This record gives sequence, structure tokens and C-alpha cells, in this order.
Amino acid sequence: MNDTLIVIFQRGGADGLNIVVPHGDSAYYAARSRLAIAKPGSDAGALDLDGFFGLHPALAPLKEIWDAHSLAAIHACGSPDPTHSHFDAMDNMERGAPGEKSLTSGWLARHLAQGAPATPPPDGDPPFRAVGFGALLQGSLRGGSATALTNLESFTLQARPTDLPRIRAAHGQVYNGPGLLGAGGRQTLAAIDTIARITSGGKQRYQPADGARYPDTPFGKALMQIAQLTKADVGLEVACADIGDWDTHVNQGGAEGEMAANLSEFADGLHALYTDLADRLGRVTIVTMSEFGRRVAENGGGGTDHGHGNVMFALGGGVQGGKVYGQWPGLSAEQRYGPGDLAVTTDFRDVLGEILLKRRGAAALTEIFPGYNPANQLGLVKA
Repeated sequence: MNDTLIVIFQRGGADGLNIVVPHGDSAYYAARSRLAIAKPGSDAGALDLDGFFGLHPALAPLKEIWDAHSLAAIHACGSPDPTHSHFDAMDNMERGAPGEKSLTSGWLARHLAQGAPATPPPDGDPPFRAVGFGALLQGSLRGGSATALTNLESFTLQARPTDLPRIRAAHGQVYNGPGLLGAGGRQTLAAIDTIARITSGGKQRYQPADGARYPDTPFGKALMQIAQLTKADVGLEVACADIGDWDTHVNQGGAEGEMAANLSEFADGLHALYTDLADRLGRVTIVTMSEFGRRVAENGGGGTDHGHGNVMFALGGGVQGGKVYGQWPGLSAEQRYGPGDLAVTTDFRDVLGEILLKRRGAAALTEIFPGYNPANQLGLVKA
């Protein structure tokens, strides 16, 4: 049995230097007189991880997971493509093939296409083998048979209860034929039936385990429903969720402010998911990513501009946590990339590829990530 993989995308280019703070690099403080997070031991200082790196204080809920060796960070990580465009950078990571525009599918869709579902139904994939929460289906899932959701409660046929049997019978006839339309329609109806079963027709409210408290936000609700589907044993293999508002050109703030508030939501959501799935963590892996990081130096507007290298998180029962992975390139002027960015020393596909190999039983990584040479094993996760 393979892990359920949960992929969280921080959209907007999160500032990895203020997320996992390189407090041991003096050039960090020289470049950020207003935005830098103070050294550990100071008021509102970073939460020390290993004597060189520390967590932003708003990420305090994640320190418990770090101490349990179930959380790891990968710094100076990202795409080799130098673009500073949000659209292009996200597209590169979602396709899993930086610079390759001819691909129409995402890396998760190609991964799922390599293997059959654990319990295949008679017609197509299970409706919840892969789900994406958000207004649009994540690009990493496109080209497969993923289900796009905003929330489980609204995923139902809208009609008077007395009319539902007749409408369902009509839909069954419409989608009874061959082809993509028929298969897609039947998958949608199967999804509606599954949601009705696990929610008792909308009458049963989900109760997170062990006192887990999700943020009352779209991000928090998406994570809670991912946990609900995971525990309902509906064949969920891959789930995606997004959290936005990371494009902090102005008024970013340091230990407090706009980014700190976003990090608090991010950490509270991850901690709730970790707590809620505690009895299943041995078969769950969560990975976070963003399209690029921010410039090393702060700008005149109290923020940071589009950069390059960034930080990713991995958490779960199979993660070799309590460690910051990757080669730190340094932040001095001569060590920066391009116009003044953190250099990328670990390809994001090294992280995703190792997780897919060791925790998802992936076959050929070169098919999932075309043009990628899977040579770098970080030792991030257990086999």
C-alpha cells in the first residue's frame, strides 16, 4: 500500500528566507534591516532548528512536528528555470518540466497514469483517487481523471428531494454510453454517491480527531476535507490544496504583519492536518511548494520582489525529519543568483521524485518529469 500524497501550493512566491530563517548567515541581516526575523532568543525571534536555521515565530505550531522528526525543510530549493513570472513559474512546477511548453498534462497526472488504482472500479478510476480543492483544478493534476472540488457539501445534485430519483435516473441514461463524456458523467455520479455516504446525505458533520482545529478559511476547510476523504477509505491517493497571498511586494512585515498572518494560517492548517491524521501518518506524506522565492534584499516598499531559490517542507510518518536538507549557497553578494536572489542548489524534482519513488512506488521518473535526471537522493524519506 502506497502513501496518500497531499501537495500544498503556496501561490504567489512565498519568501522562503523569512519562513526558514538563515539566522547563522550575517548577510541575511545586512540585506534586511526592517524585515529580518531576529535571532533565536530575541523577542519575536526565530525558533532555532539546528543552530543555523530557524522557523519564523508564526510557524510555532510546526515546531512540535519538527521535534517529533516528522517535519523536514529543504532550503535553496526550486526550479532551474530563471523566470520571475508567476504564471510561467507555476506552470513549470505544475507540469514538472521547466521550460517545456508542449506538455498538456501535469506531473501528478502522469504519475497516476503509471499505475492502476489500488481497488479499481468496473468503469474508470475511483472518483476520489485524485482530488484538487480550489476554484480550478491544479495544473499538476490536469490530463488525468482527477475530481475538482470547492467543498464536499456543495458537490451534489441540486433539486427538491422528491425530484432526485427521477433526475438521477435521467442522468444514468444520459451517461450510459461509451466515450469520455459517459465515463466522466458516471464518475461524477459516483462521486456524488460517495459524498452522500460519508456525510450521511449532508446530515453528518465531520469531527476532526484529537481536538484538531482547522482555520476557518478556504485553506483550512480544504485540508479538513482532505482528512475526511483520507479517513473514509474512498481510495484517495493524491490530493492538492492551495493557499494564496504570498506576493509580498509591499508591507510584508517581519515577525508580525501580513506575511506573518498568512504563515499562522499555513501552520495552523498543517498542524491540524497532522493531528487529525495521527493514526494514519505512517501512510501519509505532505509536501509544500511555491513557484519561487523572494529577492534577498528588501525593497523600498517594505516588501521583497520576485526571487529564485526557496524552501519546501515535507511532513509525515515516512519523513526523515528534524533536519534542513540541501546545500546552502550563502547570501553574500557574490553568492547570489542573477539580480540578487537565493541560488537554487536542489531541484524541486529531487524532492518530489524521491517521495514518488520511496513512498508512492513510482516506476519511471523520466516519464513523470521529462528531461530530468533523477541522480540526487537527499535521504529525505524512508523507503
